[in-house]
Amino acid sequence: MSAGYACLSVDEIRSSMEEKGTRVILAADLFTISEISNILNEVGGHICMLKTHVDGILDFDLARWMSEVVGPARKMGVLMFEDRKFADIGYVSKIQMLGHQRIAEWADVVTAHRISGPDIIEGIHDAWKECGRRGSVAVLAQMSSSGNLLDEEYCRRVVDSCREIDGVCGFIGNGSNPGNISELRGLVGGAKMILTPGINLNSGEARMGQRYGHPKEAITAGSDAVIVGSGIIRNAKPLAAAVKYAKEASV
Repeated sequence: MSAGYACLSVDEIRSSMEEKGTRVILAADLFTISEISNILNEVGGHICMLKTHVDGILDFDLARWMSEVVGPARKMGVLMFEDRKFADIGYVSKIQMLGHQRIAEWADVVTAHRISGPDIIEGIHDAWKECGRRGSVAVLAQMSSSGNLLDEEYCRRVVDSCREIDGVCGFIGNGSNPGNISELRGLVGGAKMILTPGINLNSGEARMGQRYGHPKEAITAGSDAVIVGSGIIRNAKPLAAAVKYAKEASV
């Protein structure tokens, strides 16, 4: 990343997680601002990041989003993680960051594929710079869904091409397979983070091609933080579930 970009550093993100005392990223795959606000207010003390798919929110309104979700998250010390999975050229990714949902104005971390070329990272950071903010990109190196095409060779090439970029905080790994996480950690080294979806204490929760692994196994294998969705948001007692996941991921 060029010297002109002020990025949210890996050390800053790790320090934020340490201050919160949790390695759990909540995947708030919900459909309204109120639902996301409610779950954040309930479990925010036990998560380090709130992961969203903002383009799936049916009643999205920027003013409400900032006041009911982003503002409270800031007060709780919870980073905003938009799982947009940008995959276009840098210019288009910049447009998307600055589009209707104004992702650049509130997201601290976003996800991106590497397949379109290295300028995607530059485009994303250019959008943050235009908003006077700093952020960082987590690049998809592996996925936890069955039948995905991110094979070992692709993973290696992604890591090799992004490992030295300051604007990349780390990589998305396959939380459902501790062996994959260990292999990814070997490629990445210790300077960058590994964030792992596909985590659930109950593997029976899997659906639509998703596979799940245990949070403790993921952390032991080399993950910095585990991404948990249904195990918390679909639990009858979300707060108790969040506490349990945070404990299991505290290895």
